Amino acid sequence: QVQLVESGGGMVQPGGSLRLSCAASGRSFSRFALGWFRQAPGKEREFVAAISGRGSSSRYAAAVKGRFTVSRDNAENTVYLQMNSLKPDDTAVYYCAAETGVLLRAIFRPDYWGQGTQVTVSS
Repeated sequence: QVQLVESGGGMVQPGGSLRLSCAASGRSFSRFALGWFRQAPGKEREFVAAISGRGSSSRYAAAVKGRFTVSRDNAENTVYLQMNSLKPDDTAVYYCAAETGVLLRAIFRPDYWGQGTQVTVSS
């Protein structure tokens, strides 16, 4: 069982940056691939980024590649999402998620979800 708690959301102007954090409870944190999804108003939840259990591989959605960076600190049981060059289209609730397994599979299918944190990009 893994419990995930996101933090770091807020409002930022276009072109700005935010860093989201997700603290995980439970054992064997490194045995889970971790990732981020987002859901904008009126839209379906979409994949943003994911990272393998030991942090050796990562994957990004095309919409955020080159602007967002996912990382993890297994000693602190925390995964991060650094978001740069933010755009209004990045406005959404961002969810942290965990999939059982060290490797990053072709399709990231989480077993556990956080409650979400709001990110608003607006001038």
